[in-house]
Amino acid sequence: MKKLFPLYFLLLTTICLKAQALYDPIIEKKIDSLISLMTLEEKVGQLNQLSYGVEWGLKIKPEVPEEYKKLIRNGEIGSFLNAIGVEITGELQRIAVTESRLKIPLLFGTDVIHGFRTTFPVPLAEASSWDPELVRLSAMYQAMEASSAGIHWTFSPMVDIARDPRWGRIVEGSGEDPYLGSVMTAARVKGFQGDLTDKNLVACAKHFAAYGGAEGGRDYNIVDISERTLREIYLPPFKAAVDAGAMTLMCSFNEINGIPSSGNKKLLTDILRGEWKFDGFVESDWN
Repeated sequence: MKKLFPLYFLLLTTICLKAQALYDPIIEKKIDSLISLMTLEEKVGQLNQLSYGVEWGLKIKPEVPEEYKKLIRNGEIGSFLNAIGVEITGELQRIAVTESRLKIPLLFGTDVIHGFRTTFPVPLAEASSWDPELVRLSAMYQAMEASSAGIHWTFSPMVDIARDPRWGRIVEGSGEDPYLGSVMTAARVKGFQGDLTDKNLVACAKHFAAYGGAEGGRDYNIVDISERTLREIYLPPFKAAVDAGAMTLMCSFNEINGIPSSGNKKLLTDILRGEWKFDGFVESDWN
C-alpha cells in the first residue's frame, strides 16, 4: 500500500509539469514527508473518487455543494469524476489547496472517448483507418479540449480485444486483432499524454484484463480462458499501453478463471508490476 500513495501524490502534484520532472528526487522526498504526516483516514481519502453531481444531469450548477466542501476540507476526497468546467474545478481545487490540512490537489477525470467538444470518429472507426498518426492527433486534440475545461485524466483508451459481436462495447476498442489493437493503443496514449504539459491528459488503459472475452457477449460476465489466450490475445494492447508510458490502468469488472480482476495478484502484481515494471497506479471501475 505504501508504494501506491507516493505514485498517486506524484501524479497529483506534477500533473501540469513535463514528464521528465515526474520522478525528481526532490519531489519524491516531499511526497515521503507528506505521507508521514497523514492519518489513515487521509490516506484512504486520497483513494476516494466521487462522481460530481451524478444525479443532476443538465441542471448541474457551478456552485459547489456544502457536502463536497466539507469532505474536501477533511481530506476525504482524492479525485472527482465528471467535475467539468473551470468554474467548478477551479473552486474545488481552491478549497483543496487552501482549506484542507495537507493542501493536496485534487485530480479531475472523465470519459474522453471520441471527443470532448469536437466529435471525432469512434475508436473502432479510427482503428479501421490503419493510420496511427491520425489516431495520435485525434487523441491530442481531445486532450487539448478536455484540459481547457479543467480535466486532468481520461478513462481512455479502451484497449480490450473483442471477438464476440454480441458484446456491446466493441465500438470503444480497436477490434479483434492484438497487433492492430496494440498499435492504436500506443498512438492514443501518446496523443493523450504528450509531454504532460497543461494541454495534455493522463491516459488510462482499460479494462485490465480480458474484459472483451466475456462469455456469451454479456457485459460484466465471467471470462474463462487459457494462459496462452490471455497472453497472446488480450494482454498485448495493455503491454503496449505500458510501453507507451500510460500512467494509469483500470482493472476490469470481470473475473478471470474464477478470480476477480480487482483482486487478481497474478494480473496486478506478478504481470503488471513484476514482468512489465509498471510504476503508475491502478484504479477500480465505477464504484
